[in-house]
Amino acid sequence: MENNQDPDMDTNDLNNNTVGWEREVLEKLALAAVTEQRRARRWSVFFKSLMFVYLLAIGVMAFYPKFENEMVGDKNHTAIVDVIGAIGEGETANADAIIEGLRDAVEDKKTKGIVLNINSPGGSPVQSAYIYDEIRRLKAEHPNMPIYAVVSDICASGGYYIASATDKIYVNKASMIGSIGVIMNGFGFIDTMKKLGIDRRLLISGKHKALLDPFSPVKVDEVKHMQTLLDDVHQQFISAVRKGRGKRLHETADIFSGLIWTGEQGVKLGLADDFGNVDSVARDIIGAKKIMNFTPQQRLLDKIAGTLGASFGHAVGHVFSNVSLR
Repeated sequence: MENNQDPDMDTNDLNNNTVGWEREVLEKLALAAVTEQRRARRWSVFFKSLMFVYLLAIGVMAFYPKFENEMVGDKNHTAIVDVIGAIGEGETANADAIIEGLRDAVEDKKTKGIVLNINSPGGSPVQSAYIYDEIRRLKAEHPNMPIYAVVSDICASGGYYIASATDKIYVNKASMIGSIGVIMNGFGFIDTMKKLGIDRRLLISGKHKALLDPFSPVKVDEVKHMQTLLDDVHQQFISAVRKGRGKRLHETADIFSGLIWTGEQGVKLGLADDFGNVDSVARDIIGAKKIMNFTPQQRLLDKIAGTLGASFGHAVGHVFSNVSLR
């Protein structure tokens, strides 16, 4: 049989089909790319909007608690400043933060009284002294602003150093209070090194540069020197307590020995004035039931940037790890 089909037509049809298939694939790829870009832009806009709201909230709350104070009206309040945990630079209870809280509380016109909420075993004598001096300075500048200390579980050493600067100290009967003393501790490994056959090689420039080195034999003159320093700091502590407590303090042979007492014993010794907690002192002593915390770490700004910020960052990081943004 004769084949009447034009071979040129077959070639043209094949070429057209090939071009059409390629065009269709390119169109699908282009459409997918556009769709992905649109999706990426929507995610980008969403997260940018969310971040804007987040930053706006931080900005608005930057003036907290003053901002909160405006929202609650003209009612007076009792200002709380927390002294929680070990006292030291870099710790939650550090002089800068506590002093900032005290100053903000005093400057607030609606503050009727200040309560130092203390639950601390002590810490740095320097940081404690900074806070002690600031309390006394604020009391001198604002004689009509009462500043009280309220002890929960423990108020020892540096914590009591701070409390002694306040007008009155309130405790629970089971609170631990006192420990008016100074401590410095360490270890010595001389015998251990000998048993292990370790040879200590120490080079110094300055006779006492390796002061109380735990791997070297004890030097009597260095121990004597450090004891003098500790005694000096102890006397500073004692002087501060005497100035703060005055005639209320019933001095005994052990009062400055570093011993600690219960709150009930502390009241009898004049280390504390009465029993109470934050709420009762605010309500019955200061006369302002409304409580506002002026501790910088407790402000809403820090809570947003800290607790919520961590959760938000984790969530955003998780999403970003699965979404490509352009």
